Amino acid sequence: MDPDHDAAARILSAIGAEDFGRLLASLVTRFHDFDLAEEALHDAVLRAVETWPGRGVPERPQAWLMATAKNRAIDLIRADDVRTRHLARLRIEDELRPGDHDDHAVRLGEEMDAADIPDERLGLFFTCSHPTLREDERIVLILRFLSGLTTAEVAAGFLVETATMQQRIVRAKQRILKTGIPFGRPSPDELSDRLPGVLRVLSLIFTQGMNATAGPTHTRVDLQEESIGLTRLLVGLLPEETEARGLLALLLLTRARDRARVMPDGQPVPLADQDRSLWDSRLIAEGTGLVDAAAGEPGAGAYTIQAAIAALHADAARFADTDWRQILALYRMLSDLDPSPVVALNAAIALGKVSGPDAAMNALDELADKPQLLRHRPYHIARAITLGELGRTAEAEDAYVAGLECPGNDAESEYITARITDLRR
Repeated sequence: MDPDHDAAARILSAIGAEDFGRLLASLVTRFHDFDLAEEALHDAVLRAVETWPGRGVPERPQAWLMATAKNRAIDLIRADDVRTRHLARLRIEDELRPGDHDDHAVRLGEEMDAADIPDERLGLFFTCSHPTLREDERIVLILRFLSGLTTAEVAAGFLVETATMQQRIVRAKQRILKTGIPFGRPSPDELSDRLPGVLRVLSLIFTQGMNATAGPTHTRVDLQEESIGLTRLLVGLLPEETEARGLLALLLLTRARDRARVMPDGQPVPLADQDRSLWDSRLIAEGTGLVDAAAGEPGAGAYTIQAAIAALHADAARFADTDWRQILALYRMLSDLDPSPVVALNAAIALGKVSGPDAAMNALDELADKPQLLRHRPYHIARAITLGELGRTAEAEDAYVAGLECPGNDAESEYITARITDLRR
């Protein structure tokens, strides 16, 4: 290794989220301790910053970081009685040879290739999405340890204080330790049983980015991109899983409309009024290609059907050209797989486009006793729009007011308030 200050800086900056995620996942899987793995990897990076400029960049920098982080983790365990017992329980062998840790890291780094570092990120997906964990805990763990976001960034994404988010993360990690949630790649049966939970977490992150449940803005591009990036990672790890590709297609096709979904003042733009020239044709092409392939496979499910619906919207040059009959048929298929009130709501809206507002209103009225929808803004907005189409202005205003009382972001509240003002003119 030749000393090269510039090379050291370049190499360290080039070790981005991909390599960092692989290294962290390998350490977490080996030591079964998120905090220990993160601290050890952080210390290894600091050690590289201190030593590489003077001693030269290792031939295999990722392997050097892995070896140094493992050495540091063992040192941290030895200094802590609780962690020492944990080490013994895991039967982790002391791989250190006599001498300086840096020398050992150099030797091991020269013996290893980056390809020798196992990619344990799939196992980390399933650890972070174990059914024992609460849904909010699954979300924050995946964002924190698989996307590489800091605690502060995760907190900002969900509009809570950093200290509050830190407490959630701590509780989730403690639950993993106390309940003995397994680390590592899931067995085929575990993968089949728990993949839907992983996909749901990724979908929830994206949904929060598309329609924020609180805060000043209607959309959160950062959360959309994090969800898409994580879903791409999952598809790369599980390329044969149809529903993973179906979800990626859905996210890409939905993300493609983002620029047209918000007015300059931040208020949301209904699908019927969107400028379709602003839709991202590159994302539409990628998403359509994915869903076309997934739709013909035996494993196609709810996410693939939703992606097919999104693709039909993308195919229409104008709102008036939308194939609502096919969309309604797909929503009815989706209802068989996911008989949720939200799916029924979307089916009612599609029915109105096919059979008129009276049919839509009847379907919406049948959902009026669903508790999940009474606090769901889109339900009240759909009722208000349909009532307006029927000329029932006073009832439409009441529906908008009911929607305004539901949780939602400020931009959406301004949109609803503007619609109420329009009705009162």
